[in-house]
Amino acid sequence: MRKWKTVSAIDVGTTKVCTLIAEVGDNGQMRIAGVGLVPSHGLHKGMVVNINEARESIRQSVKKAEQSSGYRVDSVYVGVTGRHISGKNSRGVVAVTRNDRLVRPDDLRRVLQNAQSVKVTGEQKLLHMIPRSYAVDGQEGVQNPVGMHGFKLDVETHVITAAVSSVQNLVKCIRGVGVDVEDLVFEALASSEAVLTKDEKQVGVILADIGGGTTDIAVFKDGSIWHTAIVPVAGYQMTRDIAIGLGLPFEVAEEMKKKYGTTIPVYEGKADNDAIPTGRNGNCISYQGLCDIVRARMEEILRLIVLELPRGEQDLLVPGGLVLTGGTANMAGIDSFGRDTLRMPVRVGAPLPIHGIGDNLTDPAFSTAVGLLLWGVKPKSVSSWKSRGFGGNVVNLVSRIKGLFSRPTANQ
Repeated sequence: MRKWKTVSAIDVGTTKVCTLIAEVGDNGQMRIAGVGLVPSHGLHKGMVVNINEARESIRQSVKKAEQSSGYRVDSVYVGVTGRHISGKNSRGVVAVTRNDRLVRPDDLRRVLQNAQSVKVTGEQKLLHMIPRSYAVDGQEGVQNPVGMHGFKLDVETHVITAAVSSVQNLVKCIRGVGVDVEDLVFEALASSEAVLTKDEKQVGVILADIGGGTTDIAVFKDGSIWHTAIVPVAGYQMTRDIAIGLGLPFEVAEEMKKKYGTTIPVYEGKADNDAIPTGRNGNCISYQGLCDIVRARMEEILRLIVLELPRGEQDLLVPGGLVLTGGTANMAGIDSFGRDTLRMPVRVGAPLPIHGIGDNLTDPAFSTAVGLLLWGVKPKSVSSWKSRGFGGNVVNLVSRIKGLFSRPTANQ
C-alpha cells in the first residue's frame, strides 16, 4: 500500500500569505492537498511591521489550508525576503589527513565549516551556504569530490545571510499560531526550484521574482548559484505611483493596474486620452496615463535587475537571459517589453502543474510557495550535493539561528 507523508510551506509576502499542504508518496510524487490564500497584513517589503496583524494573516492562511486538506500543519518551510538579506562568495580549504588520502563526506563537512568562517556583522546570521564548486589538489571544476584522492580539498561557496531581528519576528509570528519552522529559505532560491530548468542554470540565467514589496534576484551559472540580491522596488511601488499620478486610492490603483495595466498598450481605435472607468462614483482615468506609469516603473525594475551584473558581461555570464516570476510578472506584455528594453532573452516563469486541488498554482505569483514545497522534498544528503544538482547541494544552516527563537509562551 502506497504511503503518503505531508509537506507544508508558507509564503509570507507583502500582498498575500499562501499556505500549501502537499502529499508526497514514496516515489516522490506530489499532489496538492490544501491551499490557504489570504491578503497579507502587517508586512512591508517582505518584513514584519506589525506582529499581531501578520500573525493573524498567517493564522487565517493556515486554517484555510487545513480545512481544505483535512490535515493539520505542524511544521512548514518558510520563504524569507527583505533588504536585510545579503549574499557573498567565500572559499574554504582543508587538508585530507588520512593515510589513504581519500575524500569522504566528513571532509566535505569540514571544508564547508571552514568556508563558513566568512565575517558577518553581529546583526546578521548565516541562512544558507551553497557549495558552487570543489577543487582537489588544485584541480578545479570538481562536481563531487567524494571518493577522489588528494591532499587538499577546496570549496567555493555562496553565503546568504539574514538579519537576526527580521527573521526572529517572522518566526515568532508563525510559531504564534502553533506551527513550527522546518526550514527558512531565501525566496529566490525557492522560486528557482519551481521555474528554472537544469539547462538554464547550467548555461547561465538571471531569475527575478518580482513580488509585492521586493524583487528577489538569483543568478545561476554552471549549474549553481553565482549571485543573489534584493531590489526594494516591486509591484507595491508601481501601484503607489499609479495612485499618486492619477489621484486614486491605493486599493483602486491596485485594481486598475491588474485590470488595465500593460507594458504594450493598444491605442488603435481609442482617443488620445481614452477614459477607463474606475468603478467608483462614475470616475474615469486616462488609459494612456496608466500605461505610461506602468511602463516607466517596469523599465526601472528591469534595469535595476541587470545592474546587479558586472557591466559588459551580461552576454557571457547569462546567455540564458532573464526569467521573470512573481505576481508582477503577470503584467501583460512584460516579456516582450523586457526583450526590447534589455536586448536579451526574457521569459515569464511559472510553476509546472502539480496534481491535486491547486490547479491555479501555475500562476507566477505562486512560484515561491510551490518552490518551497519542492525544496522540502529534495534530498539533503551531504555526500550527494553536487550529484543531485542545485536543489540537493545546499547546506541550510538555519539550525544555527533556530536556537535564537523560543516558542511563545501562553501570554505572548
